[in-house]
Amino acid sequence: MERAVLIGLVTTNITQEKASEYLDELAFLAVTAGAKPIKKFTQRLPHPHNKTFIGKGKLDSIKLYVEANHINIIIFDDDLTPSQFKNLEKVFQGKFKILDRSNLILDIFASRAKTAQARTQVELAQYQYLLPRLAGMWTHLERQKGGIGMRGPGETQIETDRQIIRNKIALLKKKLQKIEKQSLTRRKGREHLIRVALVGYTNAGKSTLMNKLAKSDVFAEDKLFATLDTTVRKVVIGNLPFLLTDTVGFIRKLPHQLVESFKSTLDEVREADLMIHLVDISNPNFEDHINTVNRTIIEIGVVDKPTILVFNKIDAYTFKVKDDDDLTPKTKENITLEELQQTWMSKIEGDVLFVSALNKLHFDDLKDQMYNRIKKLHQVIYPYNNFLY
Repeated sequence: MERAVLIGLVTTNITQEKASEYLDELAFLAVTAGAKPIKKFTQRLPHPHNKTFIGKGKLDSIKLYVEANHINIIIFDDDLTPSQFKNLEKVFQGKFKILDRSNLILDIFASRAKTAQARTQVELAQYQYLLPRLAGMWTHLERQKGGIGMRGPGETQIETDRQIIRNKIALLKKKLQKIEKQSLTRRKGREHLIRVALVGYTNAGKSTLMNKLAKSDVFAEDKLFATLDTTVRKVVIGNLPFLLTDTVGFIRKLPHQLVESFKSTLDEVREADLMIHLVDISNPNFEDHINTVNRTIIEIGVVDKPTILVFNKIDAYTFKVKDDDDLTPKTKENITLEELQQTWMSKIEGDVLFVSALNKLHFDDLKDQMYNRIKKLHQVIYPYNNFLY
């Protein structure tokens, strides 16, 4: 297993606590990709250093550490610019793999994609990510001297590679359009049934919920992006059939290339009649996760979609009991689940439920809520089919 160090910044917009939370998530991403996080580094800067993302002093200390501890990969929690990549390669003399957050997520997507559509989408996103970063890959072929006959092949090769990649991007886009037409044909064949889409932050438990509701065997595990491929199952609650879709999970700073490439897959969300927004309440950052999902949904063009907000993994929710002599105010980590439910959650308009998909806690409440919402939608959208009831 490759050994990795993780690097993040504390800035005017990101506190030390937030930076630590973000690096914890980056560590989970690294584990998902098959690496072993060994150490986390943070530096306080107003903004990322233009040339090397972090300052020279911190960079020197990281270099000493990775050389002394058999590190293979250096991972940054933000996207690096092409020039930052190039300068970091020079600092580390090409001895270590340098990845940024987008690069890492793209690698995970590439390993998880199973269907032709997902593989094509990921490949397209990878080429779009690679195109502006080609220059850093040819530093070993740069010109050493000027004058006739001394021009290195690097610049010519970069332009050749850029053209090859542009051609590949064009071909992949055409291939994706063809796949999208086939998907559209399949979706047209599902008319007359209400469509429900599961959405949520990655690892919120969407695939587990799909398995429990549909009695299916969609792949699910405790890793980020366990499933990339959209799965649709016919589900019946009571006497009411509907289509349930499990979609790709969202994440903070999801690479723009992936959002663009997966817009066709997320058509299932756009065309759904009802969304179930699943939230992992056992994760301390679940409020940030809700905001990330809401922003991404708006980005793909979904606005004012009927939604049931479902807080999952209540069986995994933990809190610290305060000592009787501790007179300081309660923090988030001291609040019980019952107290949490009485906070801002009690003021949310619409349906809010607390369940455990894994252990089917409060599952009947969820199914009753889904049945009532789907039945009302069916009566409005397909009034001629009301014989179902």
